[in-house]
Amino acid sequence: MATIGRRTGAVGTALVLALTIGGSALAGIGIDRSSDEQALAPTRAPASATIEQKVDKLLSQMTTQEKLQQVQLLSDGQITDADAKAGVGSVFSLVDPEQINHFQHIAVEQSRLHIPILFAYDTIHGYRTIFPVPLGAASSFDPEVAQADAAVGARESATEGLKQVYSPMVDVSHEPRWGRIVEGAGEDPYLGSVMAAARVKGAQGTDYSAPDKVVSSVKHYVAYGEPEGGRDYNTTDMSESRLRNFYLPPFKAAIDAGADTVMCSFNAINGVPGCANKYTETDILKKEWRFDGFVESDYTAVAELRACPPVEPDSGPCGHGVAADGPEAGAAALMAGTDSEMVSTNIRDYGQQLLADHQITMSRLDDAVRRILRVKFRAGLFDHPYVDVTTASDPASYGRPEDLAKSRWAASRSMVLLKNDGQPLPLDPSKSTALIGPLGATVDEMLGPWSGRGTDPLAPKFVTLFDGLKAASSAPVTYTAACNLAHNFDPPNNANPPITPDEEVCAGPGDDGTTIQDAVTAADNADQVVLALGESAFMSGEANSRSQLDLPGHQEELLDAVAATGKPVVVVLFNGHPLDLTAVQDKAAAILEAWFPGTEGGNAVADVLYGKVDPGGKLPVSMPRGVGTVPYYYNHEPTGRPCDATFKWNSRYRDQSTCQPLYPFGYGLSYTSFDVSNLKLSRSSVGRNGTVTVTMDVKNTGERAGDDVVQMYIHDPVASISQPVRRLRGFQRVSLESGESTTVTFTLDKSDFGFYDNRGKFVVEPGTIEVYGGDSSAAAMERSFTVTR
Repeated sequence: MATIGRRTGAVGTALVLALTIGGSALAGIGIDRSSDEQALAPTRAPASATIEQKVDKLLSQMTTQEKLQQVQLLSDGQITDADAKAGVGSVFSLVDPEQINHFQHIAVEQSRLHIPILFAYDTIHGYRTIFPVPLGAASSFDPEVAQADAAVGARESATEGLKQVYSPMVDVSHEPRWGRIVEGAGEDPYLGSVMAAARVKGAQGTDYSAPDKVVSSVKHYVAYGEPEGGRDYNTTDMSESRLRNFYLPPFKAAIDAGADTVMCSFNAINGVPGCANKYTETDILKKEWRFDGFVESDYTAVAELRACPPVEPDSGPCGHGVAADGPEAGAAALMAGTDSEMVSTNIRDYGQQLLADHQITMSRLDDAVRRILRVKFRAGLFDHPYVDVTTASDPASYGRPEDLAKSRWAASRSMVLLKNDGQPLPLDPSKSTALIGPLGATVDEMLGPWSGRGTDPLAPKFVTLFDGLKAASSAPVTYTAACNLAHNFDPPNNANPPITPDEEVCAGPGDDGTTIQDAVTAADNADQVVLALGESAFMSGEANSRSQLDLPGHQEELLDAVAATGKPVVVVLFNGHPLDLTAVQDKAAAILEAWFPGTEGGNAVADVLYGKVDPGGKLPVSMPRGVGTVPYYYNHEPTGRPCDATFKWNSRYRDQSTCQPLYPFGYGLSYTSFDVSNLKLSRSSVGRNGTVTVTMDVKNTGERAGDDVVQMYIHDPVASISQPVRRLRGFQRVSLESGESTTVTFTLDKSDFGFYDNRGKFVVEPGTIEVYGGDSSAAAMERSFTVTR
């Protein structure tokens, strides 16, 4: 897993783009199939001598105060004309193109050195054309989904004058309670690395000075996804080997793909906050990986380095206690490697004093400014600082037909079929359908959290599930909400008191005045029944961790009542957390995990439900059996007493009859069937610098075309440090006609069978390596080879 910036196995086969969806062909939308070898291939360009000369010349002309202004990153609510004239470095969340031009004109024309401002935004899974949430996109096991998302989001963001996006979020997480798990690629570092690289390449292209490209900021550096108790912002503690083997690889892949900015995290790791961590920011990122871009802090993360006073703080955020006050916080962040301070202003305000007191050095300040200027030159801001307001205000600039087709394609490709007992799916479009549940006709639950500007007037029309089903069916489709979806918006003072599940989702009559009894009547009167269940979009994302993972509110009561009619119930889930679906599994005939699918989500779900698209996605996270079993993840260490539910003295839960999750990582069904067989290795032994070729055959043994994801895992059974029971090291999504077969090929090298030890050293040890093949992390085929000295 060491040098992630390379290859290992194809991740995709040729997609038949002429697939007709809802009467509109996808041919020509520009999706270019790729492999994980291509996705992980390093594309970082060498430094430009011309740009370096420009940076050095400009830096030599700057006063100390001008340098301190460059390292300041302000919000849209903070920026003033005076800041722009003084030479402030960056601004985020300002999205009015006229205001962007206003401040940019002041910076370029009225500041002494005419340095443009870098404008940024949280374009996470779309700007106005919204794609599936990143956890959903990871379910596609297809980097082209992530790349298409990032490319469309970059173009729409750049059209409005934004030149940096705070994306991708590449935090690996084993914590389904953590709200921000929805923003990443799940629990696996290899899948996360492939998706991270794809998103950077989609957003930046080969040259992010292009008018439709932006510079990516990779976040949150590092190990933010493993907070204690799953609570956002909470502390993280882990070994060196775990840090390097699980959490750093996706960041390395993003850097190798060309990402030029990185956001340090809120959390402390082993007691050291991310934005004051010299080891991670300077020693690893800048020195070991030779990253020459800049690091910005997260929102007020520098101020949060301070200790809180005994009484209620009156001077802003605080908490970590590694600095006594603002000056110490600014010094700690800058000297650790943070180059740009977001919202709080400790480096800018106290910089002169800190220099005089030798708490920071001019060489380090110069390094920070040099990195910021380098990115601005690479972004082409000095040549093209202004936004075309006419184009930015034109509705035709957003939601273009080809982009909506990509969004729909990405959403349908990201869905995971978890159950289909008796094959109630696909639905028959000639039969009447009752759509029931609080998520059947809502907007935000299609778009999900961090949905950019997907609901403003310039955004394309979003499609609810009710809209999609009606458009796809030739028979009547009825909708019964049955209960109300109540969003928990923050009150004005941000007090946000604790809420009960009943207050959040499915309480009281629905928005249409209907009740659970009305839902039962609707189910009785229809040929087919679909329940749209899950979470409010505001139950996941930042600051939205959950202590329970079941369906909130009265949704299980609704499921019970509808299932009691005897009709096979198809449950469609819209959610951002991996949920405990034990109760749903017992009562639903079919379960389709749709996550939050985006602008075209309703159409995409209908495409899958009615069988126009085969559900070929796989789970990027394990689905737990009860919240008490988390964190569970497939790539865990074996322990001295591996779990055996039939024997007491093992690592098990007394009240669980199995050691397995409800649905494992890599799991997903199809409307057809597949046989993965004939696992072969090219050799039985290999030197530490050699390679092994792995092949498997996959055949569509069913009666219709469909997709499967062939997956390769390895295990090192004897090592100096206990190794995970399995590690994903290659995958390929294949599309096959009925009866069709193909052979997939992967390549293993030392970056796969080696690992980092607790000294931070990458080691390749002699011994046996087991290779597993199949179409989930429970793959049963096994072969082995020996690594020799």
